Amino acid sequence: MHNAVRCSTPVWMALAIASCLFPISAWAALGGDVVSVQNDAVRMKGSIRSTISEGYTVHEITDPSGTVVKEFISPQGKVFAVAWRGPIRPNLQELLGTHFDEFDQAMKARTYRVRGPAVVETPTLVVQSAGHMRGFVGRAYLPDSLPQGVTVNSLK
Repeated sequence: MHNAVRCSTPVWMALAIASCLFPISAWAALGGDVVSVQNDAVRMKGSIRSTISEGYTVHEITDPSGTVVKEFISPQGKVFAVAWRGPIRPNLQELLGTHFDEFDQAMKARTYRVRGPAVVETPTLVVQSAGHMRGFVGRAYLPDSLPQGVTVNSLK
């Protein structure tokens, strides 16, 4: 006789929701080095497409799920901004690196609870994240690290 484990629909739904809330991913951390871009592509099992713009380079990594992460690299080889779009929200702790605590504290300091976009704007960090299941978008950047001539609107 074969013993099979059966899970009810609510258990499967809970597992699916948990996988969306706690995605497994890794990207170059904001403020990090360009060296991490190749490692990110390997971890994401994604492909890299690089574009050289005036004043910066963009490394776009697309993973098998269709999530796209763009890492904006300054001429000094530092990640000054990241942007994302796709069906899976990136792990902001990994994406923001050492700047995550600043983001987290700013979110906790809000005196109101808002459903919807997460927006943090401090003198040293800007994070804008929004979306819904299968449709996430966002960007984070270091205002003081933007190369000369680079506008915020180009960080998409």
